Amino acid sequence: MARSDRLFRLLQAMRTLPAPVTAARLAEETGVSVRSLYRDIDSLRAAGARIDGERGYGYRLTEDYALPPQTLDRLEIEALALGMAEVRGMGDPDLAAAAASVLAKVAATLPDDREQNLFHAVSKVYRPDARYPHVQDLRLIRQACWREDALAIRYTDEHGSATQRTILPLALVYTERRLVVLAWCRLRAAFRMFRVDRIVEAHAEGGSFRPGRASLLRAYLEALENEDAAGAERPHG
Repeated sequence: MARSDRLFRLLQAMRTLPAPVTAARLAEETGVSVRSLYRDIDSLRAAGARIDGERGYGYRLTEDYALPPQTLDRLEIEALALGMAEVRGMGDPDLAAAAASVLAKVAATLPDDREQNLFHAVSKVYRPDARYPHVQDLRLIRQACWREDALAIRYTDEHGSATQRTILPLALVYTERRLVVLAWCRLRAAFRMFRVDRIVEAHAEGGSFRPGRASLLRAYLEALENEDAAGAERPHG
């Protein structure tokens, strides 16, 4: 791992782990020896990071030079805390970890009083159960959307019948109760919404449709607008 990447990883560990964090824990997180960890702490301090603590006690990042200061008001902080709590309750471990990381990064840029507002926000989300079921292939599907890679999937419909499809995944859509993939289906030669919990198996097809994602999304939105316009022109009653 490049040293710059290691220092960034060390900063992120100090943002997210409960303080004070021991040198041994930070060394484990960044994959270096404790001796190297001490040198990395010194390097971050020399670069402008305010890190309280010492050997044998633990460390706390009190001012993060890598992130600019944020000027969020109280209501914006409440909105951020509420939104990230909702993301954590979705049932996607990757998104949950990302939400925690976002909060830690923002907290590191806030003045002390605003940081306390963030960690003690009055807006809460209560979800005893995850909003969406955990899906094994969700990370693969998300990466395929980012990379504009075709996916081969085995899909089961509401009657239990399975079909093999090749799709061009465009977006993950979080509806009220379902998580679906908006995609161009080569089998049907049309846009389709595939329920993620009905994708039995998925793997990369090996073909890229880059740079086609933006144009396909525009075509889908135009099709929706045309449907809406046609519906408005139909007589009612």
